[in-house]
Amino acid sequence: MLSIFKSIPTHMDYKGQKLAEQIFQGIILVSAVIGFIYGLIIEQFGWTVYIVLAGFAVSCLLTLPPWPMYRRNPLTWQPVLPESPGDGREKPQENTKKPRKHK
Repeated sequence: MLSIFKSIPTHMDYKGQKLAEQIFQGIILVSAVIGFIYGLIIEQFGWTVYIVLAGFAVSCLLTLPPWPMYRRNPLTWQPVLPESPGDGREKPQENTKKPRKHK
């Protein structure tokens, strides 16, 4: 059962994140303008809120899951270097001397 969840991709590339952000902001903006105009015409502020919330729900549905259109430009990572036991790549020790204060 858990293998099904592990097979679902959960990442976006950087261009996909930018596209998702632009889509999210565009839908919110359009729904806010439509909601404001509709609420102004019928003189009911509640409808403005409902329309903006509906736009928010649609934008979340379109942008939160990592759809394939957000994974078109994957990053190419450098290959992993194999570690050898005598590699000598230890953490450098920090300077243990205390700085002298000037008089």
